[in-house]
Amino acid sequence: MRKALIFLIVAVFLPSLCFGQAKVGTAGAQFLEIGVSARAMGMGEAFLSIVDDASALYYNPAGLTQLESKEVMLTHIEYPADIKYDFAGLVYPAPNFGGVWGVAFYVLNTGEIPLTTPDHPLPCGVNFIARDFAAGLSYARSLTDRFSIGATFKFVQEAYGDEKATGWAADMGTLYNSGFKGFKVAMVISNFGPDFKFLKESYPLPMNFKFGGTMEVLNNHVNKTTLNLEGSHPNDNLEKYNIGVEHWYKDTFSARIGYNLEYDTGGISVGLGVKLPLSYTNLKIDYGYHDFGYLEEIHKFSLGLTF
Repeated sequence: MRKALIFLIVAVFLPSLCFGQAKVGTAGAQFLEIGVSARAMGMGEAFLSIVDDASALYYNPAGLTQLESKEVMLTHIEYPADIKYDFAGLVYPAPNFGGVWGVAFYVLNTGEIPLTTPDHPLPCGVNFIARDFAAGLSYARSLTDRFSIGATFKFVQEAYGDEKATGWAADMGTLYNSGFKGFKVAMVISNFGPDFKFLKESYPLPMNFKFGGTMEVLNNHVNKTTLNLEGSHPNDNLEKYNIGVEHWYKDTFSARIGYNLEYDTGGISVGLGVKLPLSYTNLKIDYGYHDFGYLEEIHKFSLGLTF
């Protein structure tokens, strides 16, 4: 167990020795980097290798192979300045087709914004709406009893008033389960695709390479605690790191805590979750809180339904 933990720490933090150049503000479609799970937020977004619900559509498509039932997930986030972000995902295991399929939808809406121009820097009574939208189709399958792969293809659109930019992006993910103490490692490359063009300017997507791992530090018939570590190398910033712990009591109630390192607005996050068995389904309710540093705190709510 100690060797596995040392390997996990070294593997996650090693990229900081190889990369060190920031290109802040050089990528667009930043809404693609917003996490969609309240459970993940509570763990500081260190979720890459543990994800076993419908949010795998966003975090790691290879994690879809851990789902044995159909699942629907809805998430709502309230940001400062009345910005709202919503996610909806559906996962459908299809053994006859050799894997697991899923679809997801992402919408970021700013509401009405007063229109200003260089010639008219003050509001003139005309408003516009900025809206980002993405729709994704995912597929994952297990190559062996321990190794899985997955991919997502996304249609992406950014709209500012009547002006729009459209394009596509893709994610590729892997997941390896060692079978020892719940030790898993995962790698994902997200949002790779052609540059977007808005009016006359082109800009790249926020491509990101992530590596993470999880392992059980406690597991008995009542309690289960996992430690999760994750590192990422985005194309428009320096390396970032996430640390999270999740504890389950009787596989029904959970408490989480996480921390972000090397983030401009990073900090501590906490969360709670509950699983409620219903007649023919299981209901999952998760809440996440994130201290956003200079900005206001963020509250995130997720609802999952398996059937």
